[in-house]
Amino acid sequence: MAHRATFPMYSTGATHSSNKSDEVIGFIGLGQMGFNMAKHLRAKSNAPFIVYDLNRHAMENFQATSGDLVETATSPAELASRASVIVTVLPESAHVKEAYLGEAGIIRGVRRGTLCIDSSTIDTSVSIDVSSQVIAAGARAVDAPISGGIMGAKAASLTFMVGSQTDSDFEQAKAHLLHMGKNVVRCGDLGAGQAAKICNNLLLAISMIGTAEAMNLGTRLGLDPKILASIINTSSGRCWSSDTANPVPNVIATAPSTNEYNDGFKSRLMLKDLGLVSNAAKDSRTPLMLGALSENIYRHLANDAVLAEKDFSV
Repeated sequence: MAHRATFPMYSTGATHSSNKSDEVIGFIGLGQMGFNMAKHLRAKSNAPFIVYDLNRHAMENFQATSGDLVETATSPAELASRASVIVTVLPESAHVKEAYLGEAGIIRGVRRGTLCIDSSTIDTSVSIDVSSQVIAAGARAVDAPISGGIMGAKAASLTFMVGSQTDSDFEQAKAHLLHMGKNVVRCGDLGAGQAAKICNNLLLAISMIGTAEAMNLGTRLGLDPKILASIINTSSGRCWSSDTANPVPNVIATAPSTNEYNDGFKSRLMLKDLGLVSNAAKDSRTPLMLGALSENIYRHLANDAVLAEKDFSV
């Protein structure tokens, strides 16, 4: 572990400094998405960097491959006590609640004025609650879930959908998010980013199922899948599920399907997101016909232990 003397030290409740030279970035969540996002943020931010993950190997690997000025923390609270900007990328609502509000959570060590950016995809109600408690502790919070998947994280081409309390919080968050993506859009107040993300993923699930059915029908009718995909991708059926992540192997060289459906957005995570969609639909009394069918399809898929870990195009 690197010596901590290279970092400015802060205590809970310290006054936030706007001096760019005082900036210390903390990153929590080094899974497939987070690891790649953190690599770009570290390389482009030119600021001291602290990481935390329950998987110590992931932290050590990040530290070993990211050059100078990278340290590891022993808990979210410790990381928060030393960072002026914190980015979290975690799998589910429960993980976000634990990372922020748990006994060793961010809120236990966060200093006044710290900007917390949560790029997890979680329940809108949980996101608003966590953000509100962070703000009540004297820090600032935005929700900034992601679209673009692992391919986008590797290429720094992600889209971030942001919910923020103020324009200034959005603008500060945007400066950091642009190190990891190409599009950063303020969707509204706290929770609005999460709302936009689940609507996007609802359509994504439906379009991937539709693309798979169309490609399957075409190949059974004797069409070359590459020719069929080229027709779809220059016609009215074109969508991301066809032109970027086509579910037929070897149609798109960079698609997870060509890599045995590895290194993509796991089927079990799509099922998780469709559960968030279902919760939001119930809360807002919104009928979901194709959404409910898609959730059932992915529930069936995720019941298979192998397919659950494969890209959702499987």
